[in-house]
Amino acid sequence: MSRPLSKLAQETGHKARKRFGQNFLIDQGIIHGIVDAVNPRPGEQVVEIGPGLGALTQPLLERAGHLHVVELDRDLIARLEKKYTREQMTIHAGDALAFDFSTLGPELRVVGNLPYNISTPILFHLLDKVEAIRDIHVMLQKEVVDRMVAPPGHSDRSRLSVMLQRYCYLEPLLDVPPESFDPAPKVNSAVVRMIPRPVADRLPVDETALRNVVNAAFSQRRKMVRNTLKPLLTSEQIEAAGVDPTERAEQLSEADFVALAMQLT
Repeated sequence: MSRPLSKLAQETGHKARKRFGQNFLIDQGIIHGIVDAVNPRPGEQVVEIGPGLGALTQPLLERAGHLHVVELDRDLIARLEKKYTREQMTIHAGDALAFDFSTLGPELRVVGNLPYNISTPILFHLLDKVEAIRDIHVMLQKEVVDRMVAPPGHSDRSRLSVMLQRYCYLEPLLDVPPESFDPAPKVNSAVVRMIPRPVADRLPVDETALRNVVNAAFSQRRKMVRNTLKPLLTSEQIEAAGVDPTERAEQLSEADFVALAMQLT
């Protein structure tokens, strides 16, 4: 037996598609809070990832005057094309994971209620184009935001924490309960602001070596780094980097990981 349509689905004629990770934001207070946090101005390059049924799209457009959107769902693309002119909106049909955000120009402002099933890959995809981005305001699963902002020594610290904090300043903005969506997800959500760090603020290191060390260190979270890094570094090399080989990855700072990566080069 099929489930009855939600109120939003009845009103819009569009049923949320699980394969696209669709949960549509309906809480006007949260919507205005996000738009106020972004505070887009006319002439700025603003792109929304996954505009969906347009909860954020309309108020963003009213302030910015023009909006880029990246949308995969053909039915939603058709709705956008019917509602907005080309002067108001440029629609980029396709997967955000395959879209080159740097083609939209410098000082790009990225906004989105990201599908939770691909949120982490999207964040890393944006990092690859971070030099073209001014700021990012995204809605994510709250536990992902907690991992993003976790400092050294915190149990939530992860590969995501280290790499995102290397490239961006992170600021949690809003907690969003499940009832703010239709359909309501089974998890809490949160909005986070990401502002790219100047290159001069990053410790210099070979980026490939750093990623390899971070990935290996967090591959088995409960193990000491002398075990997780064994394929890459000896205990002597770990000590030479100024790191205690008995520590776990979550205890290490960005500077520790950079020092370890430099042992590879």
